[in-house]
Amino acid sequence: MTQKEILEKDFKTKMRGYDPTEVDEFLDVVIRDYDDFQKEIEQLKAENDRLLDKVDEQAKQMSTQNSSSSQTNSAISNFDILKRLSNLERHVFGSKLDSE
Repeated sequence: MTQKEILEKDFKTKMRGYDPTEVDEFLDVVIRDYDDFQKEIEQLKAENDRLLDKVDEQAKQMSTQNSSSSQTNSAISNFDILKRLSNLERHVFGSKLDSE
């Protein structure tokens, strides 16, 4: 139901029926509330869309960070392995290398 439908709603009068003025006043209040709720719904939908976009953006950033972090960890691990290997070679072959 829209505001226009509420406003244009016509009630039949019967003997001992409702006071038309009172009904109109009540419908005016209903229309204002309806309008306020529609605006709030639109604002909440816009905020929801904005937040969903933000979540998607952060998920992409996390994905990018995780992939670059794993590459960094891999590079660090390779560097550590080469350093340890070099230290082992010096320890094992150090006296031979120094004497040559």
